[in-house]
Amino acid sequence: MGASEHLSKQFEAELEAIRSRVLEMGGLVESQIRRALDGFNSGDRATLDDVIATDHRVNAMEVALDGDCSQVIVKRQPAANDLRLIIAIIKTVTDLERIGDEARKIARMAKNIHERGSVLAPPVVEVRHAAERAISMLRRTLDAFARLDCNAAAEVIRADAGIDAEFGAILRQLITYMMEDPRTISTALEIVWVAKAIERIGDHAKNMAEYVIYIVKGTDVRHTGAVTIEP
Repeated sequence: MGASEHLSKQFEAELEAIRSRVLEMGGLVESQIRRALDGFNSGDRATLDDVIATDHRVNAMEVALDGDCSQVIVKRQPAANDLRLIIAIIKTVTDLERIGDEARKIARMAKNIHERGSVLAPPVVEVRHAAERAISMLRRTLDAFARLDCNAAAEVIRADAGIDAEFGAILRQLITYMMEDPRTISTALEIVWVAKAIERIGDHAKNMAEYVIYIVKGTDVRHTGAVTIEP
């Protein structure tokens, strides 16, 4: 094996290790969202406190991955496809960290709601369906990243409109409750923040799907609405 081939294999191994850690971070973030929503539904204080406390792990993974990507750029001076991959990973890790922040926000709002009690809560507002759609988007975009699958990424991008519509419906429902009974305002506003966090998780998953297309095609589809993938 020549020296250049050896270096090339080392580089590939480094990139693969970084990609694996991105997926590990994604798994942790998905778990954070699920546990925050479980705590929102059940009011389990220990679960909510743990979600808030565990956010530091997500932050640490972001910092470590950013540092490793910077080291690869300095040491390997990657070009073309490899450079696009590293740039997209840096952006993906930022979105994952922000999803972790949204999970923490859901946990904090849930604590406030359950500590206040259900006496002044509005009638049941269904956020679970929107939450499942957001989690599905995250899982599918991570799968698209793992397989570098542009078609799967495009499906995630198109799915974001559904979550936006659901957020709008939840918001209208809560406004109605607040107008009918002002005593529900504090709790209703916190549910709005939970619903907004879910909608933002969908936005971040969509961003990550756009980066997959950038890695594979070299095309920046942000803000263009172009999600038809040419073979």
